[in-house]
Amino acid sequence: MGFRGKRFDPMGLALLPLAVIAAVMMVGLSLSGCKEPPPPAQPAITDKAVPETPKPPAAPAQPAITDKAVPETPKPPAAPMPPAAPASEDGRLLFDGKTLVGWKVSPFGDEGKVEIENGQLILNRGKGDLTGVTFTGGGLPTMNYEISLEAMRAEGDDFFCGLTFPVRDSCCSLIVGGWGGTLVGLSCFDYMDAANNETTKILQFANSRWYAIRLRVTEKKIEAWIDDDQVVDAEPGERKISVRMEVEPSQPLGVAAWQTKAAIRNIRLRPL
Repeated sequence: MGFRGKRFDPMGLALLPLAVIAAVMMVGLSLSGCKEPPPPAQPAITDKAVPETPKPPAAPAQPAITDKAVPETPKPPAAPMPPAAPASEDGRLLFDGKTLVGWKVSPFGDEGKVEIENGQLILNRGKGDLTGVTFTGGGLPTMNYEISLEAMRAEGDDFFCGLTFPVRDSCCSLIVGGWGGTLVGLSCFDYMDAANNETTKILQFANSRWYAIRLRVTEKKIEAWIDDDQVVDAEPGERKISVRMEVEPSQPLGVAAWQTKAAIRNIRLRPL
């Protein structure tokens, strides 16, 4: 056998009917169209790309437990403090109002009679200029203290309270109502008495009236008040402090009156 006279058909398609060939081609096309497309590329897995499961919100932070953070039970308001007692109601009572225990009549010479009536020291006018009493009880401070008393001029027109008091290693006198009845001051600074130094003041005093007198001695100052008014505010510094010769028997602590009948009560001393 040979192929002379026939066209060469390597696939042998010439021998098949055209309908079969068409059918085969349709099947091939349908099979190629049924192939599934490749799956889409998956994104690379990274920390940012992977969605995180949302976390529940954190509970609010609790304050640290300290002494301040723990609430305290409120305390009731403190009761108000009572007012401080006035100087005249505080300190050591130097005169008991009944006797001269702790005192003596000052030896001025020709002094008047000293009596005790109704809790008062009565300094009567004598033949001499001065009548008074001097403290003998001891234990007196020489610095940082207050002396308070009440004094009244019963008769006369001169000082009804010459209060002599210790200052360091010396003494000084507070004069109330002297030199004609109106002068107040300290005697003496550098030998200058109450009428001749910077503490001089002129005030009016009535007879038969009580005056509250308070004297304070501290490291830098000597101060004095009559009733509620400050009448002396002195800084003696290094100046010489002394008393007039006439009242030397009153040292270290005494009260005297000059040509006047006076009454004294409530003598007290208070350390500062």
